[in-house]
Amino acid sequence: MPGLLRRGEQPWQGLAGFIAVVVAGCVAIAAAITWLSGPWAAGVGAAVTAVYGLTAELFRPRRRSREETDLLRDVRGRIPRARQVTRPEAAGVRAAEGATAPPYVPRDAEQEVVLRLQRTGFVLLVGESAAGKSRLGYEVARSRFGQYRFVAPRTRAAVPQAVACARSCRRAVVWLDDLENYLGRDGITATMLRSLSDSGPGHRVVLGTMRVEEYRRFEAREESRLTGSDRDAWRTQREVLQEAHVIRLPRRWSEHECRRAAAHADDARIAAALHTCDRFGIAETIAAGPELMAAWQNAWAPGTNPRAAALVTAAVDCRRAGLRSAVTGDLLQRLHEPLTERGGSDLRPEPLTTAFQWACTPALATSGLLLHDGDGRYQAFDYLINTPRLDPIPDHLWNTLLAAVGPEDAYDLGLVAHQQARLQRAITALTKAHEGSVAEAEFPLALALGDGGHPRQAAARLRRIAGRPGNDPLFTLAARHQAAFFTGESGAAQQAVRLFGHIVTSARTLLDGPHPDVLDARHQLAYFTGESGNTHAAAHQFRALLNDRERHHPDDHQQIIATRRSCIWFATRPGTLAESEHAMHALLDEATALIGADAPHTPAIRSSLATFAARAGRHDEALERFAALIGDRIRLLEPEHPHVLRSRLDWVHALAGAGHTAQARTEVLSTLHTAETVLETEHRHLRYARTLLEQLS
Repeated sequence: MPGLLRRGEQPWQGLAGFIAVVVAGCVAIAAAITWLSGPWAAGVGAAVTAVYGLTAELFRPRRRSREETDLLRDVRGRIPRARQVTRPEAAGVRAAEGATAPPYVPRDAEQEVVLRLQRTGFVLLVGESAAGKSRLGYEVARSRFGQYRFVAPRTRAAVPQAVACARSCRRAVVWLDDLENYLGRDGITATMLRSLSDSGPGHRVVLGTMRVEEYRRFEAREESRLTGSDRDAWRTQREVLQEAHVIRLPRRWSEHECRRAAAHADDARIAAALHTCDRFGIAETIAAGPELMAAWQNAWAPGTNPRAAALVTAAVDCRRAGLRSAVTGDLLQRLHEPLTERGGSDLRPEPLTTAFQWACTPALATSGLLLHDGDGRYQAFDYLINTPRLDPIPDHLWNTLLAAVGPEDAYDLGLVAHQQARLQRAITALTKAHEGSVAEAEFPLALALGDGGHPRQAAARLRRIAGRPGNDPLFTLAARHQAAFFTGESGAAQQAVRLFGHIVTSARTLLDGPHPDVLDARHQLAYFTGESGNTHAAAHQFRALLNDRERHHPDDHQQIIATRRSCIWFATRPGTLAESEHAMHALLDEATALIGADAPHTPAIRSSLATFAARAGRHDEALERFAALIGDRIRLLEPEHPHVLRSRLDWVHALAGAGHTAQARTEVLSTLHTAETVLETEHRHLRYARTLLEQLS
């Protein structure tokens, strides 16, 4: 994967303030700055990359219908005051059709929410699904800001209109329930938020909610998992979150909250929740989350509701794949079809109509497993999305879904697939988006192609993008950076060194010297210097880079660890192998503690240790390390991912070194066959495989 980028990470990382527009997606992709290193490779394997892109403000929003861009309005078409929004459901609080919301129980955090809104103007309530975030925010808006206009965009496309409306009001509450749905292209930006406080006399506040699972995607440790447009989008969206005062709402209620709830025990829903408050949160139980989760799991039993369970699973997988909009009943029917995977007719599935009715039936008069919009479209209850240990999204569902959606939804699916390191899926989806005139898809498509094993094609596309007149200088620099990275990945390391030399100079002209993107460009320069054979110079450059990272960005553990790994790797000589191994073991312990075992740089360190063991002649240890690494990379990425193919070839090399020639030959033939189906002709992994095959003949 790429970046001005932090490679091994990937393009689209940089220029925090000038980042990308391409997005709608979530975040969390696996790409490691130095993943590709192998025992006999000249260098590490992916230096850090950082990319830029245009900011969301640079794109003109497409023409959209009034329904798509409108705001919550009263019966006369006006923006209501907060006290006039009398039903919590209008603000996103779930309740079954025809049912009233339960009495409001004041939460311990209420006073802090009010105080922070008065002081900072933007409060974000973060908690698990069904923790009571929306109800708390709604009640605060009504009771404490009742005379303020309640400005609630109905879609992300309506956000610019919402901000403009709030600025025109003397007092306004901008309500962003499920904030993640308002981030990305055409969505809320830090600039918009700041404009609210600069709108003249009056008071305008922003109140949002966000599930903790979504919020965690913007933690610092997640940044290195992202690449390309995903990383830029991530940085742009994180800027929005950094403007907020975050108040966390626990799922489990405090003793004080439970005592206040007991005053409303005449409501059957609250009374039932009080009986389970030792296990679940009261709001969680009122929302029927645990009951619905159990119902979904139990429905698979033969003769119960297995078809409904399959429909719900398909709807959950649509959300996990990146689709934010509801799907039609007809499409959901097609997506759920392979009931055969769970037993087919042996499950004695119920009729389709019965299945839909059961899945939409509310539990505790709150919500069903499927939410029906009344217009023939369905969406999974979001409490289910983060169910532990869900199976991977099956190919049949993803392929059917992609074929059914339009270009803009395909764009979202492509970004999420890239984040999930499903590169072939990403290429397919982003190609559909690009061919469907989604302008933002061009850059991430080039990155996905490069990451997916087509660096020459990616570099050519990125050079064309960089060469277009009228580009913003930072965007041009980002495209140049990515093009240079993939040029190096295609095997032209010397050319990449020359290109990155110019890029470092340009980056320093546009940015401050210690800016992360300048450091990222220096990382790439050092990496390809080592890959071109000048390991002594590379080690020297990496040591200087490490000093600057630690001095200017001491909390950027991801990049500091990646740079330290490169320092050790390129400084290793035959006489210093034991010393390098000791340092790399210590770095592995540090990385596991600071960034986690599955963070991209951690497997990269494990790859280096396997390489060192092979070089030291400890063949059994090397084989064991490579085998474990391959298993984890397949788990985190996909079997055909270039990183997995490289690790398999390193394992073959270790097999040969251990004298297992026949097994090595069988494995290299299998790996070569797979590589030829996904990598471009003359890819460096293909050259490596063919060299190994010749040596084993």
